[in-house]
Amino acid sequence: MSRVRIKICGMTRTCDVTAAVDAGADALGFVLWAGSARAISADTLGELAAVASPFVTRVGLFVDPTAAEVEAARDHLDLLQFHGDESPEFCAGFGRPWIKALRMREGIDLPRAAERYAGAGALLLDAFRPGVPGGTGETFDWARIPGDLAKPVILAGGLTPDNVAEAVAQVQPYAVDVSGGVEGQSQVTDGRRGIKDPAAVRAFCEQVRVANAKRSPHHLTTP
Repeated sequence: MSRVRIKICGMTRTCDVTAAVDAGADALGFVLWAGSARAISADTLGELAAVASPFVTRVGLFVDPTAAEVEAARDHLDLLQFHGDESPEFCAGFGRPWIKALRMREGIDLPRAAERYAGAGALLLDAFRPGVPGGTGETFDWARIPGDLAKPVILAGGLTPDNVAEAVAQVQPYAVDVSGGVEGQSQVTDGRRGIKDPAAVRAFCEQVRVANAKRSPHHLTTP
């Protein structure tokens, strides 16, 4: 049994990249969709990606991008994350590993989606809100995730230091993904998205480590 990995998403500042790496994050997410309050430019991506440890995965988040938009950012990224209606063929066309985000709308057929996006490294499952492709800060019913899904699951949607251990215990995902859940409440309230709270980042990562230890304290491996 491998440990659950940690992705901190919505990075906008070099100090937050450093804090996440120091806290033990396995991956960092950079939002490259202009419709997000956490969006960054390709130039800023280059600056932030250069700060990340070489052993931390740099993930670019896209929503129905053009090929040119992906190509402009690709050299700074290790993994591509698609949140829109992108076809499997489009996702696979950039010479990088990729994952597909799915919003847990009513009636979604996850086994069918896993079959359609068979080339994805994993499926990222997020809460559904009409017109919002991600980052809602809301959870969904984790019991809706099939235990035998054919693709690894990255669990997102409303995770915080207070509930991530429960999420790990219930879902047993490949990884957990957090953004707003490690931002200061006052910052979220006044719209300054992307400003991470280093204490919350550390607490989130520590709670995942605690949950990993409880899953199988003597047999966790790191492939």
